[in-house]
Amino acid sequence: MSSQNRNIDMCNGPLFKKIFIFALPIMAMYILQLMFNTADMVVVGHFSGSKALAAVGATGSLINLVITLFMGLSVGTTVVVARDCGAGRKADISRSVHTSIAISIIGGFTVMVIGIIFCKPLLKMMGTPEDIIGLSTIYMKIYFISTPANMVYNFAAAILRAVGDSRRPMYYLIIAGTIHVIFNLFFVIVLNMGVAGVASATVISEYISVILIMVCLCRCEGAIRFIPRKMCIDKHKLKDIVRIGLPAGMQGLLFSISNVLIQSAVNSFGSIMVASSAAASNVENYVGTTMNAYYNAAISFTGQNMGAKKYNRIDTIAKVCTVLIFATWILLGGATVIFGKQLLGIFTSDPEVIKLGILRINIMMVAYFTCGMMNVYPGLTRSMGYSISPMISTLVGACLMRILWLATIFTWHHTEVVLFACYPVTWALAGIGQVGIFFYARRKIRKVNVKELSC
Repeated sequence: MSSQNRNIDMCNGPLFKKIFIFALPIMAMYILQLMFNTADMVVVGHFSGSKALAAVGATGSLINLVITLFMGLSVGTTVVVARDCGAGRKADISRSVHTSIAISIIGGFTVMVIGIIFCKPLLKMMGTPEDIIGLSTIYMKIYFISTPANMVYNFAAAILRAVGDSRRPMYYLIIAGTIHVIFNLFFVIVLNMGVAGVASATVISEYISVILIMVCLCRCEGAIRFIPRKMCIDKHKLKDIVRIGLPAGMQGLLFSISNVLIQSAVNSFGSIMVASSAAASNVENYVGTTMNAYYNAAISFTGQNMGAKKYNRIDTIAKVCTVLIFATWILLGGATVIFGKQLLGIFTSDPEVIKLGILRINIMMVAYFTCGMMNVYPGLTRSMGYSISPMISTLVGACLMRILWLATIFTWHHTEVVLFACYPVTWALAGIGQVGIFFYARRKIRKVNVKELSC
């Protein structure tokens, strides 16, 4: 299949079908990535016990905290490459590709070193229960060996998505995910390696996925082809990527800090609560990552139409993404509530863990569409060139409000319900802010459009 057939034309024709088709492989890719973690937790939960399940679950927010800043730069890559593609600037696309891969390699090894050195002190700061902190440390130290591969893979996938190809990254994760599950079972059941086994399986699968996607980029036709000897950091492209991607990374970092604080509050209830929250979070994430596929679609479609100066199509992109968010919330969110007990049973047979997990799921799904709005609308805004405002909205609406909630309401009423209610309340506040910022940015773009037409 030629690259022309793989890539979706984002600048012409109806948008609903194209956005949905483009988002589908991204959904599958995110779900496969989640399955990496889910496989870890299912295997250790059933074959190594609740403490091993809690040990793996306690690391999620901390791992995201360490890697999220650099991952945010991949958003800058998507926007910059998409704009260059929409404008037909082939030389600029090539410079963006080689700069992005160089950034990802540097960022990946930086994160690996930081993660390995500081994982145990950070786990202690979070108040990780003593009966699982040793296992959590082992898991994280091995896991962070995979971060260079994970980083490069995500930047390479961002490049392919920017030019309209969301399928091949999914294919490579299917292969890597299958291998991951096989090694998971072998290391834990046959070799009895516990959390070290599931972490090792993650490392192997991540490096397989990055080899596949880099071979793809090296064999691509046209401007996105990666040629190793040309890899360097172009200062102008670096500036563009950082200008858009750094605020996205900072937003993710701030969000992760608030999640680390919530995880610390979860830890205060003991290892049973940690295990139940981790299992429920994995179930919920399948809904959230589906919505995040629309975020990636919003970035790519808006970026290309900005490059092509087809500003009026941005309104339609926003409407389509909003409809998809609500449809996902009703269908997947509803299914999650209805089948919550069965889904949690995949992770553990412990009735206490399942009971607390159902409580969390029911609270989260009440207003989960606000989480989608909070995450998707910044993609539209960043692709229009406004990257700092969404960061500020998340900082105030989500991060600061979560800190205030934990310091006041949760302190006064130290219960599981009050803790979990923190999520939908702050999603709603941040979501309202993000939608308002989108309309502000869109009004600015309309003025630019009027000026261009009058010239």
